[in-house]
Amino acid sequence: MILHPSILALFISSLLISLMVLYSTAYGIQILRRWDIASGSELQLGLERRTYLVSTIVAYFLAFQLVSLFMFIYTADSICHLFVGAMCAVGTLTVNQFGYPTLVLKIITFLLAGLWLILNHADNQGFDYPLIRTKYRLLVVMAPIILAETTLQGIYFLGLRPDIITSCCGSLFSPASRGIATEVINAPPLPMLTVFYLSTSVTFASGLWFYLRGRGGALFAALSVVQFVVALTAVISVISLYVYQMPSHHCPFCILQCEYYYVGYPIYIAILTAATTGMGAGWLSHYRGIASLREALPGLQRNLTLTALVSLALMAAISAAYTLLTSFTLR
Repeated sequence: MILHPSILALFISSLLISLMVLYSTAYGIQILRRWDIASGSELQLGLERRTYLVSTIVAYFLAFQLVSLFMFIYTADSICHLFVGAMCAVGTLTVNQFGYPTLVLKIITFLLAGLWLILNHADNQGFDYPLIRTKYRLLVVMAPIILAETTLQGIYFLGLRPDIITSCCGSLFSPASRGIATEVINAPPLPMLTVFYLSTSVTFASGLWFYLRGRGGALFAALSVVQFVVALTAVISVISLYVYQMPSHHCPFCILQCEYYYVGYPIYIAILTAATTGMGAGWLSHYRGIASLREALPGLQRNLTLTALVSLALMAAISAAYTLLTSFTLR
């Protein structure tokens, strides 16, 4: 294992998050089995006293879980010089077979943690904890995924050796490579760009309708999921080419480096934020009929939807600045 401050911080924080999630899941199972807001039993009173404290602590840990995704990518990118053949995070993540699975799980837990934080905030708006069972069901689902992420990340970090020869992004994200990366980068650039802008426009229009009319939440949530996949695919297959102004450089990580003004960070943050808040705003529509949330929920949904709209607009503006306003063209 390479001793690096960022690696140690990620290792320790992931372990603490997993332990807290395990404890909270055990408590959540008790909530799912025994919670009865109409009861005045000693057990119910004990659950009510503990639930706010536990939920608050979990919220802080899951907020750091959001940050850990970018911390993981930054760490992988910053230590690439330690490995022969690596030029960015791609090389670091391919040092062993656990790098990319860890990254995928971190993206999944980012989205799930964001949704849990939204549910928890909505639940706190009601005097009777109306969403307590829903948010703890989600936590039970998240627990094995977070544990798997922590385990894979630990194995990945322990397997890092500076004498390992790895691959650069040019060999992995090239037409000659094999796997999912090849399928993504081989997407026709101009049609993919058209799909990206069309998907962004349709999702934005759906969100704007939901923001103004308060209807169509489920559609907006579904489109946010589709937009998330389309946006990530577009970044790798075509938008990155315009950033690098090279027709064959598809790396999704080099755009995070200073040579390209760290433009990848606002792009990825906007993509993830739009997906999380869009899904969250739509999901909350299912609970509008709850009496204790009837007044608070519409305002929360509007704020989430506005955040998603701003994120979509930011993502589209940055992409347009490179794909439409530069002299570089793809034939």
